[in-house]
Amino acid sequence: MACAILTCFLISPLLASILTLASHIISARKNRNQNAVGFFHPYTNDGGGGEKVLWFSVKAIQEEYPDLHCVIYTGDHDATPQSLMARAIDLFGVKLLQPPKVVHLYRRKWIEESSYPRFTMVGQSFGSVYLSWEALCKFTPLYYFDTSGYAFTYPVARIFGCKVICYTHYPTISLDMISHVRERNSMYNNNALIAQSCWLSHCKIFYYTLFSCMYGYVGSCAHLAMVNSSWTQSHIEKLWRIPDRIKRVYPPCDTSELQVLPLERPTECPKIISVAQFRPEKAHPLQLEAFSLAMRKLDADLPQPKLQFVGSCRNKSDEERLQNLKDKAIELKVDGDVEFHKNVKYRDLLTLLGGAVAGIHSMIDEHFGISVVEYMAAGAIPIAHNSAGPRMDIVLEEDGQPTGFLVQNAEEYADAILQVVRMPETERLAMAAAARRRAGRFSAQRFCEDFKTAIRPVLFHTKK
Repeated sequence: MACAILTCFLISPLLASILTLASHIISARKNRNQNAVGFFHPYTNDGGGGEKVLWFSVKAIQEEYPDLHCVIYTGDHDATPQSLMARAIDLFGVKLLQPPKVVHLYRRKWIEESSYPRFTMVGQSFGSVYLSWEALCKFTPLYYFDTSGYAFTYPVARIFGCKVICYTHYPTISLDMISHVRERNSMYNNNALIAQSCWLSHCKIFYYTLFSCMYGYVGSCAHLAMVNSSWTQSHIEKLWRIPDRIKRVYPPCDTSELQVLPLERPTECPKIISVAQFRPEKAHPLQLEAFSLAMRKLDADLPQPKLQFVGSCRNKSDEERLQNLKDKAIELKVDGDVEFHKNVKYRDLLTLLGGAVAGIHSMIDEHFGISVVEYMAAGAIPIAHNSAGPRMDIVLEEDGQPTGFLVQNAEEYADAILQVVRMPETERLAMAAAARRRAGRFSAQRFCEDFKTAIRPVLFHTKK
């Protein structure tokens, strides 16, 4: 009798929780908005390529399906329909046809990197499940569109009866990440302590392998998965195993205004620009080291270049990384030749790109590299890491002419910087012109066309 009472006492709260969850789901499915697309984008202030895709996607849907309401799930509490519409045009030059609706999320801390000092990847992934639950309980659309890469939210959206569409910039786990751990490489996502330990490396390989299996399952819940590059497509196809539902849609590189900039640049002080969010994987310290090395090797009779960092800060961690970069510039004694531009507007970015002779990008396994395309469109010769998107899709020959430099370490970056500075003007103009032609393959217009083609079967089939 006592055992039965104890069992009932333990099971009753569990049953009550299950019934509560079930009632939420039933109610949400019943009240689902059949004419809405919900964009899951918790950080609408990140200022990066992901946000750019968000606004171009919203605009494309507004153009193609004017009867559908676009709703943004955001953790930015100061975001309003009007402020987001203004942000889209100020930062990215995207003029929405009408302001999007906004659903505010108050549990974004569950996906904050700082909330998970250990097992960050799995912590953020499961945290996104909780955040998406909040989002879908507040507003349930017919179409759930993830533009931030939170694949663990897809089963939740399916349970709520949504059609799941996603745009994947970068797989949360990739086969390359597992390879880096297996080869004991020290990187931003594999610290030196683990890389130096055989036992810890084996443990991390097991963790990554298990996580990749879970990632493959949740990813397979997408009705349509758009990917931004050949590299991303290759990994997602292997992990999610839904090749018939994966479409490659290059991200919108709004090159129209960049391509009208003059190719001629001031030569008295060559500008080397770096456009990227201040995130650890962007490897900004490597750029400073390469620039310092180039300055030490610079011929006395050549003009002294200047390095310009341009990027956005999402949170306190990014602010700290920016300050560390400023401190490192002082330590390397190049602070007088380095500028920092934080959270600049689109018009100011155009001006900076229009004055640069070269653009530097140092992320390893960069999924695509919108900023690399923007360098090329603006007439700045790209110097990018020899991997993933830049190597497979972007910095390729155009009409038999080189379009930039692909390098791997600080010494090679420094040599490439020196080659650009030493390059005769006619040679630089020829390479810049070839790079600009190559960049035309990744226009915003091309994105909108490919995007609309990709989503049409899902939206058309549902609406029928």
